Amino acid sequence: MSDLLHTAAAGAASGSWLALTQGDPAGIGPETIVKAFWSEPELMAGVLVVGQPEVLRRAARVVQQAQGGGQLPLPVVVLTEPADLASCPPRCLPVLDPGTAMPNGLPEWGQVSAQAGRQAADAVLWAARAALRGQVAALVTAPLHKEALHAAGVAFPGHTELLQAEAAAHAGVGLEAMPVRMMLANQELRTVLVSIHVSLRQAIEAVTYDNVLDTLRITQDSLLRVLGRPPRIAVAGLNPHAGEGGLFGREELDIIEPAVQAARALGAQVTGPVAPDTVYMRARRGEFDVVVAMYHDQGLIPVKYLGVEEGVNVTLGLPLVRTSPDHGTAFDIAGTGQADPASLIEALRMARRLIHA
Repeated sequence: MSDLLHTAAAGAASGSWLALTQGDPAGIGPETIVKAFWSEPELMAGVLVVGQPEVLRRAARVVQQAQGGGQLPLPVVVLTEPADLASCPPRCLPVLDPGTAMPNGLPEWGQVSAQAGRQAADAVLWAARAALRGQVAALVTAPLHKEALHAAGVAFPGHTELLQAEAAAHAGVGLEAMPVRMMLANQELRTVLVSIHVSLRQAIEAVTYDNVLDTLRITQDSLLRVLGRPPRIAVAGLNPHAGEGGLFGREELDIIEPAVQAARALGAQVTGPVAPDTVYMRARRGEFDVVVAMYHDQGLIPVKYLGVEEGVNVTLGLPLVRTSPDHGTAFDIAGTGQADPASLIEALRMARRLIHA
């Protein structure tokens, strides 16, 4: 057994269980979950799916049809609490229903609906609270759809903000006392974002001294545990050529550079601000362990260009481990049997590593 699979099996035996949320039931999340259980049974030992059993059964039928028919690839076993996982038989799909009503039956594949958004959100809320209570060791989230969340009346645009609010409520503090950041990582790059799901205009306004310094502090603390040494952090500039000494904007001089200096004074190994059009090339060559980007697309386009099948999203700053695949709901192929589980499998592997970091 490989070291990774040995770690997974040992985690399952010791009760280090992972909660895996189903994602939007109209998207590819449930199918990728079924495929992950089918193709990586040892890795999936000790993984509990949070969602509706019928959603997973439908996904299993899709996988069955894509394989040419025959017996369902995995039987769904319905659990009532995480501890039931200890007695769950092998080669099955353990599912815990968070109790969301389905008055209209199963959501249609590839369609935005309030019901699908509610089901996805309730699964995340249940799993997050279980993780915060210590019932599971980590949380892995299949993709949800932000428009469906909004239709369901969820006040947060995505996983990161929803989990931040749950963690803050659990700790009895305000959101400002629970700053979190998104990191996207693959085998070649890691990037952490100063701002996440906001408009570009709002993202520019979010480039403040406090936000940049908080991002550097969270990145330093999180990767120190993962790497076992201080990470080498590069900070991308906001403007072309990192402002060119003030010719293309003063954010680098007035905001980013002072935050970098403050992070260095705290012991962080930080370089920057660096021209954003070359910083990722330098990171891929091994000069840096991670790049701090000023806004969503500046950070995520380079990582996703290298292939979403290997990318993993990690939320930094939470009092729990949370990872997710580097792709969305893919409504255009949902229900066709074409979904690739590779990124979800990488997210599960990353969660295992973070648990033991």
